Amino acid sequence: MIAKGTYILAALNELDKDGFVQIIGPVFEHSEWIAEAVWAKRPFADFGLLHRALCETVRNAGEKKQLALICAHPDLAGRVALAGALKLESASEQASAGLNQLSPEEIDLFQKRNAAYKETFGFPFVICARLNRKEAILDGFRARLPNSREREIQIALQEIFKIAELRLNDLIST
Repeated sequence: MIAKGTYILAALNELDKDGFVQIIGPVFEHSEWIAEAVWAKRPFADFGLLHRALCETVRNAGEKKQLALICAHPDLAGRVALAGALKLESASEQASAGLNQLSPEEIDLFQKRNAAYKETFGFPFVICARLNRKEAILDGFRARLPNSREREIQIALQEIFKIAELRLNDLIST
């Protein structure tokens, strides 16, 4: 993980495409295509404009790419997390919600809810872990399961935009 506030926006605006994608790409889980598309829209006058451009790229990408982005997110307290194989950012975010300190019963509950959600919608449950604790996340599963698939796609994207904003904030010195 890069130290908080490592980059200044003006310096990011000056980077070549590869440099920009290397830094901004990880803001969206395994989806560097978003940073690649946004690079051509530089320069960004402020943090908000950069975040907005990234989110607009996702909104305009079409459902196939949106679903690929959603599916790039790991299950919360899932097998990848339990194996210690999450990306550093994801591991830190799940830990901030207390998901690295679950009892065996809580792990089982998370795995059951992850499976029910995936069976219902065909993609993983996404919520901004840094803005929630384990209890709120578990409640989120229950509250969102009755939603339509279309509604859940939109909610998942909104949660991804929150995650991206926090990750960008960690990177960019304002």
